[in-house]
Amino acid sequence: MIVTKGIRFKNVVSWMGGHLLWLTALMTVVALLYRFNIISIAIPWLPVSIVGTAVAFYVGFKNNQAYDRMWEARKIWGAIVNSSRAWGMYVDSFVSNQFTETKKSEEEIHSIKKRLIYRHIAWLYSLRNQLLIPTSWEHVSQKGHIGRAASMYQKRFGIGLIDDEITKEELKNLLCEKEYKRLINNVNTATQIINEQSRDLKKLREENLIEDFRHMELEQILYHFYEHQGKCERIKKFPLPRQYANMSRYFIAIFILLLPFSMIPELMNLTSWAIWLSIPLTALIGWIYIMMEIIGDYSENPFQGMANDIPMLSLCRTIEIDLREMLNETDLPPAIEPVNGILM
Repeated sequence: MIVTKGIRFKNVVSWMGGHLLWLTALMTVVALLYRFNIISIAIPWLPVSIVGTAVAFYVGFKNNQAYDRMWEARKIWGAIVNSSRAWGMYVDSFVSNQFTETKKSEEEIHSIKKRLIYRHIAWLYSLRNQLLIPTSWEHVSQKGHIGRAASMYQKRFGIGLIDDEITKEELKNLLCEKEYKRLINNVNTATQIINEQSRDLKKLREENLIEDFRHMELEQILYHFYEHQGKCERIKKFPLPRQYANMSRYFIAIFILLLPFSMIPELMNLTSWAIWLSIPLTALIGWIYIMMEIIGDYSENPFQGMANDIPMLSLCRTIEIDLREMLNETDLPPAIEPVNGILM
């Protein structure tokens, strides 16, 4: 997530400057063809403007849908934050000797609370790791220039900025060794971690460390975690329909192809030197349309490890700090800070 007030000009040039270069080259070639009377065809401006308006509406629709996907993902992670805090509060308050015949020591009670809370933190990082696995339609999975550019964006403006990535090896610090070996090799580790929490709650109920009402409340929170996870997986595994995501590229290509054959001769009719003014103007118009397309294209997948992503690592760390403070721990990990204006 970009957290600066504005986007630096050099970042815009780094991201989109290449498109401005080839557009300028294309418009220069067409202008020279007109300048030396190699071609004389002139498309009326009216049909080209109608095409441009239609394309703008189409791209605007796509960008609205891409923004909706990104904003829905942020709302889901906001719900994960709230539910996680509720889980920590319930565990801290509900697990006690109140209903037991054989009392457990304070150290044993604290150990149970720590196990439940640490396992939940492991779920958070497992879910994040699973959401960052590339799908076949994401940019980094594509061949050629698109895939190479996406890998570069990830390294310079995405997950490559973070050095303390939570990996499978680091999950050993949050799960006991037996659980880790059993859970880490599952197809969906995050799902099985929540199921492990439910099994643990059942044992606590059998030991009367929680009674029926508290057991049901804690199970309801686990259900909410499954809901949040399922909503994230729906966004991750169901792309923006390709007929909307891809057709806009062809429409923009058609518009850019028609644009110089209408604007350049139109400007040439004004004055002789206007042909040179037409080159930057037509390139700029084409660049704006390409920018609109690419902004939507890179916003439709909010879990692909780039600058436009939901800052999942920062949210996971925030939850981890909150929950560990509920355990009265003081040796806490640092909050995730933005790097180069990007928070991951």
